[in-house]
Amino acid sequence: MKTKCYSVKLKNLDSISEKAYLAIAFDGSQEVIPKSQVFGVDHEVVKSDAYWISCWILKQKNLQYTTNKAGWYNPSTGKIEPHFEVEHIKPNKIEFFENQPHDDRLNR
Repeated sequence: MKTKCYSVKLKNLDSISEKAYLAIAFDGSQEVIPKSQVFGVDHEVVKSDAYWISCWILKQKNLQYTTNKAGWYNPSTGKIEPHFEVEHIKPNKIEFFENQPHDDRLNR
């Protein structure tokens, strides 16, 4: 089963036991995160350290994060797969009202 996760930029991620990390965000907020919910380093981020952390645990914690970069952790491959949101846009119907007579010069 795939797990939705976010790329979270952290100031520090320290191992505090066999089963937990202490995550420190740039705003100073700190939370204990289970190691089973941290899926690795996001190598696309270059200016700071970013980690893939499961979405559901982040909602329970008071840790600074953004939902801009999401992915799906696939346990069979051990990789993060991209997250796509499909948005269906139905255009509004515009009724045409003829205010001026046709110009015959356009039909020549």
